[in-house]
Amino acid sequence: MGKPKNTGIQMTDKALLFINGIPPKYLPQTEGYSLIACSDGAFHYLKEMDFPFEKLDFISGDFDSHSGKDEQIYNDKFIYTPDQDRTDFEKSLEIIKEKGFKTIDVYGGSGGEMDHFLGNLTVAFLFKDDLKITFFDEYSTYFFAPKKLVLENSKNCMISLYPYPVAEKVITKGLNWPLNKENLDITSRIGTRNFAKDDQVTIEFESGNLVVFVGKTDQR
Repeated sequence: MGKPKNTGIQMTDKALLFINGIPPKYLPQTEGYSLIACSDGAFHYLKEMDFPFEKLDFISGDFDSHSGKDEQIYNDKFIYTPDQDRTDFEKSLEIIKEKGFKTIDVYGGSGGEMDHFLGNLTVAFLFKDDLKITFFDEYSTYFFAPKKLVLENSKNCMISLYPYPVAEKVITKGLNWPLNKENLDITSRIGTRNFAKDDQVTIEFESGNLVVFVGKTDQR
């Protein structure tokens, strides 16, 4: 793929990406996104949900499951990415990154076959230093947290902290079971199924990586 032209996109602009996991029950509002894209697998569920495809900027994949009719109608939006050594999610992120976007909301990253979910999490880890990726599903939003994170309007939400694979000297405020410079390790101690007792929750850690899951409601 050639180097993209300067489109004048601001680094604060957001992109919306649909990938091929469990489809969202309801389509998100598209206002506020400067770019909207999907993998070719997600294309099929978006089609069933009557997504307005005129809003799509591109569809990425190898397109082996598409009909000739799809190609005729949406040919100008197809970006052919046949590389079998990388997932459609990874290839879509590369395109979005090349277009100058830094913040990406992802739907369809959870559920279904769990190896897909874990694979998507690993892809997000590979891009975490360059892109701010937030996943949305029926139950929660989740993302790789910066070293200091402040969550607002969180009271009674389920909050889970998942080390990837280690997060050291974790400090939390506003959770029912606080941490005070404690280590989390995927092999011995994780921090799932906590909940916010305050509207504002702060999470800090010194080193390692931490995935934060924020539940939509009180799920205790």
